[in-house]
Amino acid sequence: MYQKAAELGARGADLIHFELGKPYADTPGHIKQAAIDALLAGEVHYSDLRGTPELRKTLARKLNERNGIAASADDVLVTNGLTHASFAAFMALIDPGDEVILLEPYYPQHLGKIELAGARAVIAPLDAADDFTLKPALIEPAITPRTRMIVLVNPVNPTGRVYSREELQGLADLAIRHDLLVLSDEVYEDIVFDDHKHISIASLPGMAERTVTAFAFTKSYAMDGWRLGYAVAPSWAMAGMLKITANDATHVNTFIQAGARAAIEGPPEPLEDLVDEDRRKRDVVVRRLNQMPGVRCALPQGAIYAFPDISDFGLPSQVMAERILEEARVVVEAGSFYGPAGEGHLRICFGSESIERIEIGLDRLQAFFNGLWQAGAAGNGVGNG
Repeated sequence: MYQKAAELGARGADLIHFELGKPYADTPGHIKQAAIDALLAGEVHYSDLRGTPELRKTLARKLNERNGIAASADDVLVTNGLTHASFAAFMALIDPGDEVILLEPYYPQHLGKIELAGARAVIAPLDAADDFTLKPALIEPAITPRTRMIVLVNPVNPTGRVYSREELQGLADLAIRHDLLVLSDEVYEDIVFDDHKHISIASLPGMAERTVTAFAFTKSYAMDGWRLGYAVAPSWAMAGMLKITANDATHVNTFIQAGARAAIEGPPEPLEDLVDEDRRKRDVVVRRLNQMPGVRCALPQGAIYAFPDISDFGLPSQVMAERILEEARVVVEAGSFYGPAGEGHLRICFGSESIERIEIGLDRLQAFFNGLWQAGAAGNGVGNG
């Protein structure tokens, strides 16, 4: 489908991109200025393999104060995005033949990295009818003597869930009981709405010593092109992860790390403004989707995705996504891309377009679903249950 969208775009089609998990906003000016100043000041040479000491100290303070994770600068590894951090964790901590549990719907990039490490991904499907609640009873049957790790994404891509302390404690108890590692992907930690609160699982008792937590500046500060992330891990795991990153990338670009420091240490208003804009977009998208026939959409608690249920139409989600592209010129992702538990859903990113373009895309989706529902009522088997 991505190739088809690229072909249509190359031919001049006006596509609305709801598939890209990237921020629409520009990086805040004070962050860019800090990187420019560092560049002009000559911070252009090799640096510490783990990240500049100044940035790691800043991140350690942030981890202690905001995430409740007791960490020193030596526990922090600066990476080329969260993707690099998770890659280093898999390659350092997973052996060929190990099993790693993914909670479904899962983030597909984690699946590929598990396979690159020579391990096998084992899927633990969560229940759409139960709002994809994190329940140990759905995860424990997937554990075998070969299980080494559970991968957690919180807030969740693609469902928009933000796990409660009770849910996370249940997973923590499971990891401790079976002596498992946890890789926690928390790239959306700051993008949380309403009264929900992001909690790092490594802050729970007994979890810091068995958890690698990965973060990035990508979503929170609209820094996706900067490729800048970091991980916090126990010392026994950090040595292996550093061995991976030192050999595949040496270290992260030196002067952009000054921009990362500015992001953490700077005024809170730019981040608050970005999250407020995402909240407004979320509200528009969910309200409009729930007005469309055959579409039901829960209110995302965090992240930048809506995950509407389109199962009433009886069409596979991939077929639905392809038809939407062809007929409405809107690019969405099939829920099945995130595993069978995502079937019957679409993933719609409300963070990647302006509010004006979002409204245009929603108008197109409204017309598409209206037509599809009416066609079902006319007797072709689609729509009206």
